[in-house]
Amino acid sequence: MFKGAIVAIVTPFRDGKVDEEALRELIEFQIANGTDGIVPCGTTGESATLTHEEHDRVIEITINAVKKRVPVIAGTGSNSTAEALRLTKHAYEAGADGALIVCPYYNRPTQEGLYQHYKMIAENVPIPIVPYNIPSRTGVNLLPEMVAKLSKIKNIVGIKEASGSIKQMSDIISLCGDDFAVLSGDDIFTLPLLAMGGAGIISVVSNVVPADMAGLVDAYAANDLVKARALHHKMSPLIDALFIEVNPTPVKAALSLMGKIKYEYRLPLCKMSDGNLDKLKKVMTGYGLLK
Repeated sequence: MFKGAIVAIVTPFRDGKVDEEALRELIEFQIANGTDGIVPCGTTGESATLTHEEHDRVIEITINAVKKRVPVIAGTGSNSTAEALRLTKHAYEAGADGALIVCPYYNRPTQEGLYQHYKMIAENVPIPIVPYNIPSRTGVNLLPEMVAKLSKIKNIVGIKEASGSIKQMSDIISLCGDDFAVLSGDDIFTLPLLAMGGAGIISVVSNVVPADMAGLVDAYAANDLVKARALHHKMSPLIDALFIEVNPTPVKAALSLMGKIKYEYRLPLCKMSDGNLDKLKKVMTGYGLLK
């Protein structure tokens, strides 16, 4: 159901508020450059510091702006099952095509607790659900065997896998079958995951170079491995630079340097150190994104 180069879009701010105009312009930039889907209110969208009202509004703006041209997979995760359920219900009622639900963070549930969390949401909201496994942020790893169990629930249709383990990605693909979309949560693993039978990427670098990530995925689908490899290696230094500090700090800096958003975050995130910003500028200049 969900495949290709899907962007985990930033949430632009201006003077402490969501910059709705800039968000709409970012969405048009993505669609014009071949992006296959939009994820609002994910990690890259700074969902952790949005109010519930802002969270709902960002999802509504995205759905309205996209106008069904590509799927919208709304970030609706929380460490509270009741809160995640409310967010997911809102996304469904607003017209989202799917929900990306991060593993509950901080409280570190058992594998059974994770299963019950996703089962509860899936049974109460008839929307396609994609669990999001990112142990570095949540403190818990959704194991392949549990992903396979979740895949038997009708509307749990895929996973965003960001454990950093190629072996774990491979095991999930083997256990869950062709109808279950395994999406990388790490840009650098896009090509290897596709080669193993994965469905695509929920991407950070696509915020900055959407045409290149979409081009990589399209080239692989067309069996043009030479082009796919070339794009993989071209993007690699930029991917490194976009994670020189915690995401989404560098990618928002990059977009501000490109004139697309204001250079603004919400605490506890803050602007990049001068040294790291200089490194990012150097990579972007070498890529041709800055003069």
